[in-house]
Amino acid sequence: MSMNVKGFAPILRFLGAAGTVTGSRFALTTTDGVALIDCGLFQGLKELRLRNWDPFPVAPGTIDAVALTHAHLDHSGYVPALCREGFARRIVVTQGTADLCRVVLPDSGHLQEEEAEYANRRGYSKHRPALPLYTENDATVSLGHLEPGNFETPAELIPGINVTFRRAGHILGAANILVEIDGARKRRILFSGDLGRPAHPILLPPAPVPAVDAIVVESTYGDRLHNDEESLKVFEQALKRTAERGGVIVIPSFAVDRTEVIIYHLRRLVHAGRIPDLPIYVDSPMALAALHIYRDAISRHSPEVRPDVGADVFNSATYNEVRTVEESIALNFMKGPMIIISASGMATGGRVLHHLANRLPDKNNTVILVGYQGEGTRGRRLLEHEPSIKMLGRYVAVRAEIVDVPAFSVHADQREIINWLATASKPPEVVYIVHGDPPAAEALKAEIVRKLGWHAVISRHMEQVRLD
Repeated sequence: MSMNVKGFAPILRFLGAAGTVTGSRFALTTTDGVALIDCGLFQGLKELRLRNWDPFPVAPGTIDAVALTHAHLDHSGYVPALCREGFARRIVVTQGTADLCRVVLPDSGHLQEEEAEYANRRGYSKHRPALPLYTENDATVSLGHLEPGNFETPAELIPGINVTFRRAGHILGAANILVEIDGARKRRILFSGDLGRPAHPILLPPAPVPAVDAIVVESTYGDRLHNDEESLKVFEQALKRTAERGGVIVIPSFAVDRTEVIIYHLRRLVHAGRIPDLPIYVDSPMALAALHIYRDAISRHSPEVRPDVGADVFNSATYNEVRTVEESIALNFMKGPMIIISASGMATGGRVLHHLANRLPDKNNTVILVGYQGEGTRGRRLLEHEPSIKMLGRYVAVRAEIVDVPAFSVHADQREIINWLATASKPPEVVYIVHGDPPAAEALKAEIVRKLGWHAVISRHMEQVRLD
């Protein structure tokens, strides 16, 4: 698409992750074309999820290229639908993101098909028939558009726009994307994507901020500070309590990175003699595939991985991989104490729903929440101690112990975001705050102004701004 209009300014449009913590999508329009930074799914509240079914705000066939910050579904999960609806160009990613997207996207399509089929069989959907947003085949086809690139190597996204991936330390392959726009006045914009933590046990911390004109920064935990020491103590105590009463610990886990971090800490606590060596069942084909990708990255000494992380970091004599549906169902008949790690992390879908439906009514059991729980998700409702939760078409009583362990979050907290911004070699003209619920975005804005003295703006859904 060409827009050779004299005096036309580059435009940034916030198509998602503005006013909410999900659906990351940003469009850049110049005289030479349209590029998309991230192409994520909206998750959480029904009013947000319904946006996934709306026509994409930019006609997919007119988009000239896409660049993804990382493989989490709220940043990559709309790609199969975009391709099915007419996008036919390049999707530029890091190698780690390409590897994980090959796992995450087909799994997303498969789960949607599975959930639609289950809803039709049980008759609890309002839609006749219930349909998936996209299929596993749609996702597999879309993978052909992925074009892996390297960190710190500028590459042309579309004519007049170069992008450089910079280490974000969030999950394997996660990047800040530096966008350089040519023109009468060259402009440099940095998209943080999801910003990782300096204390990630496996990955190196985010790269410092280069000199840029504008920063688009996430604010997931913009109003909170992580207390790792205290929350890891809560984790340890919850495991010991549940083991003593013979219960089952269910950990709804994000399949990519979170499962790895949980296994790392379980192994560390067992080796230190701080918790009993309980059987661990990882019941998520996607998590198991991601775990294999992490093992491979560690064994080949990936530049994203901390050099002191050994190849045996995930090894445990009590670790078990649950691959088939039959093996997953069999877990429902097993008695504790034991640990079940299963996707998804906010309990929005996947095998974990069956484990929760089975284990929540028993007060001897424990559910440990290990990351951000979006508004409207079952995870958030569990966090808020609702007495019953609807899943799989029926209400389930919540009698199990519910424990929140924010230390496992791989999102930077407010202090870590500010410290990262402060590494900038010069103040930007403006910081656009995205990917956060309104209280988190407001708190981060106030802290940017107070601590750094920078101009900060909370972006609004479908807003557009000039970049000249």
